Parts: sequence; C-alpha cells; structure tokens
Amino acid sequence: MKTQTVTNRIKNSRRGFTLLEMVIVLGIIGLIIGGAIGVMGKVGEGAAIQRVKGDFNSLGSVLKMYKINNGFYPSTAQGLKALVNRPGGSPVPKSWTALADSVPRDPWGEEYIYRFPGSKVASEFELVTKGKDTQLGTEDDKSSQD
Repeated sequence: MKTQTVTNRIKNSRRGFTLLEMVIVLGIIGLIIGGAIGVMGKVGEGAAIQRVKGDFNSLGSVLKMYKINNGFYPSTAQGLKALVNRPGGSPVPKSWTALADSVPRDPWGEEYIYRFPGSKVASEFELVTKGKDTQLGTEDDKSSQD
C-alpha cells in the first residue's frame, strides 16, 4: 500500500507546466531578448563612430603620402578620387602613383567629403562624414578637424 501511495504522488507531481506558466516564462524571455537587442543597437552606433575615426586616420596617412610624393594635397575638386585615379586639372601632381584601390565609404554607405583647405585649419585637409542621418550640416556630422 505504501508503494502505491508513493507512486501516485510521483505521477501527480509530473503533471507538467500549465498554459499560464508557459506564457509567463515566454514573456520573461521576450523581455530579456528585447532588452539585449536594444543594448546591441547602441553598441553598434559606437562601433560606427570608431570606424569613422579609424577611416580618418588611415585616409589621413594616405593623403600625407600623396603630399610627400607631389608636394601638395589634392584640391577639393580632385577629392579623394585623386588617391585612386590620376587627377586632371590644377594642381597637376608631379609623381602621381595610385595610393588606394578604392575610396572608402563611411559606415552609413556615404562617400566621405574631402576639403582642402579645411574649414578650421586652412593649411590641412579636412574629412567629413554626414553621420547616421546622411544629411550635411546636422549635429551628427563628424570632421577630422574636430
């Protein structure tokens, strides 16, 4: 008789989860996943800004090499394409060589804006990205001269 009572208790305790318990657990899992996705989005934006800084540094090094080879930076009209293709127009480069395979784009898929002379330091070039909103003149723009 004792063994039957123990067996019945074990069977009764293995009923499983109720529908309400399952809904509560799935709701909690949904909240955790939603929070994780929100945090990941903010981390992604920080990574994009870091990539812009890295691009500014690498493009700056290539532009300085261009100046060493030719005695001057490309004009604003010649732009960053002067690093890939021999520029036409003035100033004519003395000993041009291709210094890049292609002109990189910012993390939002837009071309970097190149200016020489720069808007803050006239003796230096300036690289600008329009930022996440891809609109020039807004607060999320980044400049290599900031």
